[in-house]
Amino acid sequence: MNRIDLLDYAHNKPAPDIPTRLFQDGHHAIYWLGIEQDTAFRCNVYLIEDGGEGYLVDPGGRPGFSQIKQRVEQIMPTGRIKGMVLCHQDPDVAASMVDWLDLHPDIKVYSSTRTHALLPHYGKLKYPAVDIVEKPVLEFSSGARLRFIEAPFLHFPGAFTSYDTASGFLFSGDIWAAVGMDWTLVSDDFNTLSFKMEMFHTDYMASNKASRGFTRKLREVDIMAILPQHGSIIPRAYVAEAIDYLNDLPCGLDLLYLSGQ
Repeated sequence: MNRIDLLDYAHNKPAPDIPTRLFQDGHHAIYWLGIEQDTAFRCNVYLIEDGGEGYLVDPGGRPGFSQIKQRVEQIMPTGRIKGMVLCHQDPDVAASMVDWLDLHPDIKVYSSTRTHALLPHYGKLKYPAVDIVEKPVLEFSSGARLRFIEAPFLHFPGAFTSYDTASGFLFSGDIWAAVGMDWTLVSDDFNTLSFKMEMFHTDYMASNKASRGFTRKLREVDIMAILPQHGSIIPRAYVAEAIDYLNDLPCGLDLLYLSGQ
């Protein structure tokens, strides 16, 4: 295993024009592809490489497609992209799926039943859809697996996360997402990060009942890092704190209807 200390990226900005490798073990690697944006609402796009094949995790919106494609090409030809994992249907997560499918119509799209009901509205009425509710595990050629863990109402009814067994990385989508101009790829200060998360979570997540129900699913999952779609990666040192934060967080309906009516 090529060990990479994620905390190195807390103090050093990733190179602006190349993909950033976060994990490597034999033929299984994980990269951060971007997107570099001068905005509080940055989008993180990830690539899992396994046995020379690629799987995009939340490929992002259409404005960033050219940059993401360019970074993928520094790792592998785009024809080796075999799948896209879309944690839900929002445009910042999923809109570029149509661009990838224009390039390679055989790319499989892994998502939930409810998300697949909405994705055709981006313009692709037919595409190779895989329902993660029916097939909750993606097996790679190396023997590693991507396990899909449903997270209903965080913030979409069909939302889910993806756990990579080789790295221990949890791709969390909008869960643990943070917004803010002062950004690092990896956080080394959970108190500061949690303040940035709160601005997002209190408005977007449905309720503490939903967040607490999801954290119960993680009790037996050995998480080495949490990789959200917005904000900073949460390294192993803060994973337990992050789960406790979500478990105890009042949000959404808890705040909207404080009187309980």
